[in-house]
Amino acid sequence: MQTRGRVSPARSCALRVVRRVFEEDAYADRAFAAEAAGLQARDRALAMALSYGTVQRRATLDHVAAAALDRPLGQLDAAVLAVLRLGLYELLYLGGSARHATVNEGVELAKRVSPRAAGLVNAVLRRAAREGPGMLAQLDDSTPEGAALRHSVPGWLAGQWWRELGGEMARELLRVVNEPAESALRVNSLAAAPTDVAATLPVPSRPAAGLPEGLVLEGPFDVQASELWRAGAIQPQSRASMLVSRILAPRPGQRVLDLCAAPGGKTTHLAALMENRGEIVAVERHPGRAAALERTVTRMRTSCVRVEVGDAAAGRADGPFDCVLVDPPCSGLGTLQSRPDLRWRARPEAIGELASLQTEILAAGAGALAPGGTLVYSVCTISRAEGRDVVQRFLTGHPEFDDEEGRRDGLEMLGVRSGAGVQLLPHRDGTDGFFIARLRRR
Repeated sequence: MQTRGRVSPARSCALRVVRRVFEEDAYADRAFAAEAAGLQARDRALAMALSYGTVQRRATLDHVAAAALDRPLGQLDAAVLAVLRLGLYELLYLGGSARHATVNEGVELAKRVSPRAAGLVNAVLRRAAREGPGMLAQLDDSTPEGAALRHSVPGWLAGQWWRELGGEMARELLRVVNEPAESALRVNSLAAAPTDVAATLPVPSRPAAGLPEGLVLEGPFDVQASELWRAGAIQPQSRASMLVSRILAPRPGQRVLDLCAAPGGKTTHLAALMENRGEIVAVERHPGRAAALERTVTRMRTSCVRVEVGDAAAGRADGPFDCVLVDPPCSGLGTLQSRPDLRWRARPEAIGELASLQTEILAAGAGALAPGGTLVYSVCTISRAEGRDVVQRFLTGHPEFDDEEGRRDGLEMLGVRSGAGVQLLPHRDGTDGFFIARLRRR
């Protein structure tokens, strides 16, 4: 009887995540949260790096695998292909482990999912260990097609960024979309002080420039397993996301409308900026997401928030509001670092559909705003059709609104203006790729 060799908990977990993503169409972050439960911190960090990186680099890994195989990839069992992708990613991108150990554990994983494929996996991984770095070095990103393969994104996305940003900036952006996203926290000023939280955290951190409530972490940290999270003292949130509420800048005692409010990071940030005084109506269409928003509101101690299940695009009879935040559904192309499977889910034809919906919701938010009030439009994407073009069309059709510079009270914007609004870019600003525009009703 053949005995099984040892496989590390991190690699076993990573394989389960990769298989769930590509075989069951699971979301990578949800699959990881379920599969990594109970892992020690070091194993958890390695499992995340392996699984997220393998999902992100799928196209490039398949290119190398195809070159090392004597048959089409489509003839492999899905489980065997997952083992190959995982082993190739570790060999070619991750480093840190001896190559023979990576190959051996890949073979052991193959024995568990398809024993007859162990020899094939051994041969492909050994060949990739020798020849893979040279294959990668030959990939040229001087064209959209080459960049899509080298940086592992769909060809349509590389082409879109090439057209909208120019070749040089598109290449720089593509070079960072496979790197780990920044790890940042917002400290809830209603419950704690940033200095106290920083002193309590088990990992080093640094203040986020221009964001007094922000901390950027310099090590892995399981936020939702922390007592600080359970106590409502912290919220995982990128600096770009925090910037949105700062740009809206609501004041204590005001009435604020937050459209498409779930999961609640910006909603509860607005409440903290208002010192929990005034009223925030947080609208979310999906009942399940609205329930999750309610839980976040309760955890973050923001009693001034009222969650409403409703259609953000519908007109409102309860205005006017002093401030309105419009944060509609978008393609999410500015968050590819933290959502590794999103690039394979996004569809180019969906961008136009989303832009139409975004335009409707922006108009609804504008209709609820008081004269002199502030309206902020925010999407976590890098897509001209969903950002600048939506705002430009809105301003053309609503002459009673003015586009304002995204600066207030000494806050320094991270990005640069792109017509109406500001576009943040991960390679330049070190945070998610948000488009943010601040408008004022005369």
